[in-house]
Amino acid sequence: MSAILLPLTEGTSVDWEGFDAHVVRTFDANLVPAINMDTGYGNLIDAGTRIETLRRTQSLANGRDFVAGAFVGDQAGADFDRSSYAASMEQIQSFGGTPIIFQSYGLAHQSDDQIIQAYEAIASDCDSFYAFELGQMFAPFGQIYSLDVYEALMGIEKCLGAKHSSLSRELEWQRLNLRDRVRPSFKVLTGNDLAIDMVMYGSDYLLGLSTFAPDAFAIRDELWLQGDSRFYELNDLLQYLGTFAFRRPVPAYKHNAAMFLKLREQIKTSLTYPGSPERPSSDLDVLSQIREDLQRLIGVHATPLVV
Repeated sequence: MSAILLPLTEGTSVDWEGFDAHVVRTFDANLVPAINMDTGYGNLIDAGTRIETLRRTQSLANGRDFVAGAFVGDQAGADFDRSSYAASMEQIQSFGGTPIIFQSYGLAHQSDDQIIQAYEAIASDCDSFYAFELGQMFAPFGQIYSLDVYEALMGIEKCLGAKHSSLSRELEWQRLNLRDRVRPSFKVLTGNDLAIDMVMYGSDYLLGLSTFAPDAFAIRDELWLQGDSRFYELNDLLQYLGTFAFRRPVPAYKHNAAMFLKLREQIKTSLTYPGSPERPSSDLDVLSQIREDLQRLIGVHATPLVV
């Protein structure tokens, strides 16, 4: 799965042509688009934009699977807002998507027993869903759960998997070991953009980094599937991009993503959404070099492959 950046023309005006093309490129790479995630400013956009991204993605999907963030905004100390989550999930499902449950203060900042009860309520209000652990380096309402909570999520049949964004290999390895013992079909979706080789250890992924170049990730994945050692060179370059883009402040990676897609002439501007941190213009020099190296590797590796 690959998060979709929401490109802009100015202010909060969306580059819908660029958005549509980015969703299509992601589908064409045989990746599952994930819209209205952190990468799509899911915690910042208004209701009208949220509905339009869903409508457009449904149209472009032509029956193919996609996932979308179910976000409920609240404040520290708030109670779990079940009805708002149910409404968000229903909206996503009405457009043919599968919800990914963004955390909120009311959901994630409870006791373990209360968190588990909340997810059981969520399950009763939808057809199926993915959970989401979000480290606070990404958003202040995030929380990394205990392994007891994670195991309880595996016990909820409608919970198909969980995106794990702690940026910690150790915590993710613990979840993979638990998955293998308890529910092998449960998807551990790495969100560790500083360790995208977690696919080598059994993780699936839902990355923000893959929004920079879904075509390159598709080739990388195919090389790994085929046991082709060229995987490592391409993975190393993509990891360099991830290490650069996901430096502190981590949420500013979205500005780097816009810069990179603009350098690739795939969106109109390199603007980031108001309220999201920005990167200095000097980043363009590094991103431009990475783009050139990536185009070279894509050209070399794509030739013998059918992706």
